[in-house]
Amino acid sequence: MTTATLARWPVLRDARLFQIAFLATLLTIGVLARDFSLLPAQMALAFAAGITTQKLWVRALGIQHRGVLSAVITCFGLSILLRADSLWVHPIAAALAISAKFVIRAHGKHLYNPANLGVILAITLFPGAWISPGQWGQDVALAVWFVVLGGVVANRAQRSDIAWVFLAAYLGLIALRVTALGQPWTIFLHQFSNGGLLLFAFFMISDPMTIPNRKGARIGYAITVAIVAFLWHFALFKPNGLVWALFFCTPLVPIIDRIWPGEKFEWRPQPPAVARARH
Repeated sequence: MTTATLARWPVLRDARLFQIAFLATLLTIGVLARDFSLLPAQMALAFAAGITTQKLWVRALGIQHRGVLSAVITCFGLSILLRADSLWVHPIAAALAISAKFVIRAHGKHLYNPANLGVILAITLFPGAWISPGQWGQDVALAVWFVVLGGVVANRAQRSDIAWVFLAAYLGLIALRVTALGQPWTIFLHQFSNGGLLLFAFFMISDPMTIPNRKGARIGYAITVAIVAFLWHFALFKPNGLVWALFFCTPLVPIIDRIWPGEKFEWRPQPPAVARARH
């Protein structure tokens, strides 16, 4: 895509469009090929509640130039990860997750990844809500597609470093465990081909608005989350280690940004030609 095209159509510089396209593809594959236990009404209510909540907050706070793309991404994330026995869990989780963006803030950006927070609130507060970590199966080909397509999206958001470092750290810890216990390497392959792990790496921990601004700090943060997730799952033997690790580590981000400041991320960066013209 040329610089001239980006200058003429600034919306194309927004990485969220690529995220939405990819998440929509994942959800479609999951519903059609993997038989997700997700009702159409649950998904529709989640999107309705999330987008409405976003618009209400924008209007109430008088915020200019704020669309609904982030809310759409959050609703896709909740639809992919969260399962419930009732219709009301998804829309309430979406409303709470979006509201948190405007209420829980630090250094000019929201603190928690909305989808991560929405899932945690749902499984903690609402009966009949759960995460289905094995819903993608262990298909290696699917895992490869996750890595390739997820990497494209992460690179578009210029935050691919944290996704790759997290995957390397987490899978490295699992490899060490397999070696130490003398387990077959099929266990490692089982973890690598986990679609939930790759979805987490490329669409949750790599959320550019809720991770450290400085590159070196992001690398340290990714390793920390990987260690916490590994200990939660393999030392405490508790489920959903990835989402809980991110939830517990998120409050570190404003502290890290204060100690090691960096340039704040923008969803629609200026193309090089425009940036040079302004300087």
